[in-house]
Amino acid sequence: MDNSLQTVSVGCAPTPIQYFALIVSSLMSLCKRPESSYGSGFGIGSYVPMTSSERGARDCGGLEEDPTAQVTLSAAAATALDKELMSTGAFSIDQLMELAGLSVSQVVYKVHPPNKGNRILVACGPGNNGGDGLVAARHLRHYGYQPTIFYPKRSKHDLYQRLSKQLEDLDVPFVEDFSKAVKSTDHIIDAIFGFSFSGEVREPFPAVIEALQDAKVPVTSVDAPSSWNIETGPPESGVGSKFNPDFLVSLTAPKPLVKYFKGRHFIGGRFVSTAIAKKYDFEVPEYQGLDQFVEVGSGGQNSE
Repeated sequence: MDNSLQTVSVGCAPTPIQYFALIVSSLMSLCKRPESSYGSGFGIGSYVPMTSSERGARDCGGLEEDPTAQVTLSAAAATALDKELMSTGAFSIDQLMELAGLSVSQVVYKVHPPNKGNRILVACGPGNNGGDGLVAARHLRHYGYQPTIFYPKRSKHDLYQRLSKQLEDLDVPFVEDFSKAVKSTDHIIDAIFGFSFSGEVREPFPAVIEALQDAKVPVTSVDAPSSWNIETGPPESGVGSKFNPDFLVSLTAPKPLVKYFKGRHFIGGRFVSTAIAKKYDFEVPEYQGLDQFVEVGSGGQNSE
């Protein structure tokens, strides 16, 4: 694990002149910020993600203060955070998956209530992202939806087998032909690949991602649009190069790829303590009431 990904340099404090300039810059930026009726989440105005390295440069006087910027988590930092949640935070993997999937299900309920069409197709990958999708499908079934699962690479791990069994007990069907299932659904959840994805898309998923790209119904991606690199976003060409889902649920914190995302953006995963978030240099969203998600933007702008 690269500890440099988790820390921000503090050995280059700004001079008094630089500090004063930062204050003046911040006040001027605040005066120019557009008004918004959105009162919760990460602030008002434009949502511009900031990496930890950029935060360090800013704090050393090398980057202008932007009061609307937010830290994003790299793949390595997100992996380290997950490990921290299961050690310092005392969570188990199934607890984290349950809460992540619950947040995804709530986002789907918000953007696509049952009266818009209750058929939900959930595309699940072989890892934790797929597990989040299975959990979300179970909750959606209890909300009154009719989910269908596409899960071609079923894991033999006990956790995933139990999640599948829970869905089977609720009479949730598993299908093998994704292209056919897309034609008879009202909404799709993309839970194939998460923040650890890199490289080329392997079989049987290239055709699935092409179908997502061409889908005529809304698509919600879990943590990352499948086929996207967590740092650099969509591939320049080939599978997934034109895939940009309608909704994105970032789990725990946004990832660098959000700068390329054009739809409505949510943060879910209401399980990070303030102390752990501070260690990884991001702020816990201001979740409201019973909500397991916060909407933070639409095409780079804060929601209303």
